[in-house]
Amino acid sequence: MLCTRHATKDHWVDHTAIIATNGQLATPYAKTAHGLIRGSSRYEILGVIDSPTAGKDAGEVLDGVHRAVPIFASLQAACAGLDRKPGNYIIGYAAPGGQLPEAYRGGIVEALEAGLTVVSGMHQFLSEDPEFAEAARKSGAAIYDVRKRKAPLHFWNGTVLSVGVPRLAVLGTDCAVGKRTTARILVETCLRHNLRAEFISTGQTGWLQGARHGFILDATLNDFVCGELEHAIVSAAAERALDLLVLEGQSALRHPAGPCGAEFIVSGGARAVILQHAPGRSHFEGYEKFGLRIPPVSEEIQLIRLLGAQTLAIALNGERLSPAALRKEQARLAEETGVPVVLPLEDGLDALVPQIRSFLSEEAAA
Repeated sequence: MLCTRHATKDHWVDHTAIIATNGQLATPYAKTAHGLIRGSSRYEILGVIDSPTAGKDAGEVLDGVHRAVPIFASLQAACAGLDRKPGNYIIGYAAPGGQLPEAYRGGIVEALEAGLTVVSGMHQFLSEDPEFAEAARKSGAAIYDVRKRKAPLHFWNGTVLSVGVPRLAVLGTDCAVGKRTTARILVETCLRHNLRAEFISTGQTGWLQGARHGFILDATLNDFVCGELEHAIVSAAAERALDLLVLEGQSALRHPAGPCGAEFIVSGGARAVILQHAPGRSHFEGYEKFGLRIPPVSEEIQLIRLLGAQTLAIALNGERLSPAALRKEQARLAEETGVPVVLPLEDGLDALVPQIRSFLSEEAAA
């Protein structure tokens, strides 16, 4: 029998959650799920719904690391197999356009009828869908659209110029390439080395993971993007003494469907960049049919320099490459660019601590 819960208007009463990926867990389109599987301070992830990989551990499917997050074929199977019933049903899908695939609808209705809060980071607001709204009304369940704006927007006013905390942006050469993951690993690394760092989230997944400061860039009116970035930086710097602010980049500087990145340098004052790259990709993900090739990393470094920042390191995403091929690319790019090249998931980022300290010293002396 399908699990049911006592309905509540406040879905924060229960932080337990199950993630729905509908067969896409092993693809880049489940990047929201990937982030939550790796860690979240906002939700306790009890499991994942993904029928092709059911019976496995989600962490092992993701990157070979066991995380005790079981995968189930359906919500009914999850409720039967878990010791606790989840309070939230999170859509783990994120793809260009942010529209809900038809295959997810049945699971969402099922979750709402069971009284679970449905949490979505899609551009398409599920709370405005008549079928979902009716299912929620009947059961007393809630629908939480993360991208719906819930506070006044801020316009850039220059207050960021007086913030003395150095900023580093993790930018990328493509979408869904690992920018958020590298940014979070960097913050965790800094904290271990007694550097007071804070993560500034700019996407829905960062919020779902529990980021304390940030905004959702691609859900913000264009005129206010720079102001929201500034507000997040100023707020974080005012909250406590910090050595470094790490800004999560979005898209890529020359991505034709959504060029982004200059804001973090020009408006956010980031003077250092870690450039995230997937050498196993030749074209922008999802746009291969147009022949749109990812620009050379060396050109992106030049562009970043012209915008006003230095590239401290290149971080590689090893998708589609064997371990040996990934190491070969690491060595090749280091020789070609003269910039340190790191593998965040394979090796961590401890090797970058000397570069970070040197950057902070430079900023202090400026």
